Amino acid sequence: MITIRRAATLGNAHSDTLILRCHFAFADYQDPSYTHDGRLRVLNLGKLAPAQRYYLGPEANVDILTWLSAGSLISNADDFEQEDIGPGGLHLLSTGTGCQRIEWSAGLAGAAFIQFWFMADVEGVLPAQEIRASFPQLEDGGFRILASGFPEDDPEEEGQITDGAPVALTARARLLHAVIPAAEGAAYSTTLGRDLYLLVVSGIVTINGNVLRCGDAAAITDQQDVVVIAQEKAVLLLADVSAK
Repeated sequence: MITIRRAATLGNAHSDTLILRCHFAFADYQDPSYTHDGRLRVLNLGKLAPAQRYYLGPEANVDILTWLSAGSLISNADDFEQEDIGPGGLHLLSTGTGCQRIEWSAGLAGAAFIQFWFMADVEGVLPAQEIRASFPQLEDGGFRILASGFPEDDPEEEGQITDGAPVALTARARLLHAVIPAAEGAAYSTTLGRDLYLLVVSGIVTINGNVLRCGDAAAITDQQDVVVIAQEKAVLLLADVSAK
């Protein structure tokens, strides 16, 4: 089954001077119809003005993934080193036993970011931070794994160390990315008991006869195979999570 969430129906949550566009209940945006999708707890879209800050805390037992679509961000969390994130970069903070304060500040050009929170399946671990400056684009326009809680997805496990290795999650989940040329498609297959949540970052796509535009999303349940066709060049993010 596929349920479409249109960009115009997203909620607004307020964090100081920042307004987040939320797919699920978050902060002062509360909607019993949209609380989470399986183990995907949060999907927020935010824009920061130059030098503007966004902060959280305390948080525990969630993997917070921040993917930057434009501009630049600087991350600061507890005792971790400060990290710079550029367009296409991914920052992971696995909060584990607890982070007291997490902060992102925008660079001189501001920042536009998309943030996913996955509920941890491994608890009692210390907080961890990981970053990827960017990921090589697949030549066929297919889905690339950006983050994964499955050891078999990490090429380092097989001695194939590459710069594009996914960041390691404490959640049994995946975050994937695709850039699909116009009139071409991308396919993805998962296993039973999984939920998929597809976000259109840019462009126009069709999925099972449904047309999705920039900002729209599709919640996909009880369906293992998905094919997305781009009507115009499209950028997608896809979350694969346990349904329970």
